[in-house]
Amino acid sequence: MGDNNKDITHEKIKLLLSMPNAHIIGLGKSGIAAARLLKREGWDVTLSDRASSPSLISQQQKLQGEGITVKLGYSFEPEETLKLLVVSPGVPWDSPALARSRELGIETIGELELAWRYLQSRPWVAITGTNGKTTTTALISAIFQTAGFYAPACGNIGYAVTEVALSEKQPDWVIAEISSYQIEASSTLSPRIAVWTTFTPDHLSRHKTLDNYYNIKAKLLNQSETQVFNGDDIYLHNKGLESWPKACWTSAKGKEHLLSDPIWGAYIEDGWIFALGERVLPANTLKMVGSHNLQNLLMAVITAKLAGIDKDAIVAAITNFPGVPHRLEHIRTWQGIDFINDSKATNYDAAEVGLSSVEAPAILIAGGEAKEGDDTAWINTIKAKAASVLLIGDAASAFSQRLKQCNYHNYEIVETMDNAVIRGGELAQKYSAKVVLLSPACASFDQYQSFEQRGEHFRQLCLEKL
Repeated sequence: MGDNNKDITHEKIKLLLSMPNAHIIGLGKSGIAAARLLKREGWDVTLSDRASSPSLISQQQKLQGEGITVKLGYSFEPEETLKLLVVSPGVPWDSPALARSRELGIETIGELELAWRYLQSRPWVAITGTNGKTTTTALISAIFQTAGFYAPACGNIGYAVTEVALSEKQPDWVIAEISSYQIEASSTLSPRIAVWTTFTPDHLSRHKTLDNYYNIKAKLLNQSETQVFNGDDIYLHNKGLESWPKACWTSAKGKEHLLSDPIWGAYIEDGWIFALGERVLPANTLKMVGSHNLQNLLMAVITAKLAGIDKDAIVAAITNFPGVPHRLEHIRTWQGIDFINDSKATNYDAAEVGLSSVEAPAILIAGGEAKEGDDTAWINTIKAKAASVLLIGDAASAFSQRLKQCNYHNYEIVETMDNAVIRGGELAQKYSAKVVLLSPACASFDQYQSFEQRGEHFRQLCLEKL
């Protein structure tokens, strides 16, 4: 009996030694899915996270029951025996541990690159850009699904792409919203169609320069079969035909503003959307506020046309499109005041677009973890449209000084979302404002785990406290 046990133990050791070993950094949704995918494919998998909490410990226990080693409160240090390192999007690509891994010859990739290796037989639509990519991704996915394809939205929206790769049901199309962080760690990703929505300064604390940020995104477009660009974006328009001579361009201003032949573009004329030479649908079919959403609609429609989807499916999908959570999302009307959740506006440009899209006067809730960038247009819009600004989170003090410097004085530091929602309702009544808008112009990580959690808290407070 004892000898048999020794034999079993010996066989287990032999099996483990023969399995390639992988380490995954980050116990988030994408990291967990990546770990399960590699485990399914026969890898010996370790998953680590620098944090530790009751919820992470619960996840640790569950994953260890699946044969995946989980280390919490652990800062990764590479070992030469490691074959593969997979990093979640939040891990800086130039961090010392990752640089050391590459020096040691350890294959180091992002979670998205891992998913691509298992899904590259499927056609991909990749959507990137500073702002607008979530709405555009959701629109594209809705159109493809209405046309009868299994085409789940994934990446930075919906599922992690490794979750899609892990699923028994394989997609007809992969519709992926992709950030610069994910592109940086995905060397071979080559989509069928790539869409670039907008380009403005963002993530400069990580990417250092605007040129570096641009080049990371350009890499994705260069590796794609077909490119779609928002031609109304000033930066992309200026790069224009010199950089992208064969791309499909869009313009909400009419075909005379297109950088490509109208037969190879999408534009609005006499209130109608035209794409690839066909009149498709009235521009007002999409029931989302803001002129920027016309550009998102154009990019979604031409992408669908490039994929061969017919007009009827496009019209049906856009007619029934409900909007995107956390992006100018109407939560409720109370005492004639609309409470709108724009938590996804995590930089100045997105927040300026959000505030521009609502009716004035508005009460604005802003603040969180501040980012680098040019706040000029955002502050000018505040001065034009906001009756009052309520400041929350770490950025509250700096934002108050900046507003004062720009001769805007009707602000209050309220610190928390709870205070902001209650005070927002009071001030809206005082100033006869039609809207209380959460559009933070900041990341959420000072008080929340994500912009989604921040938006959900706003929703909960609006529904329960008013």
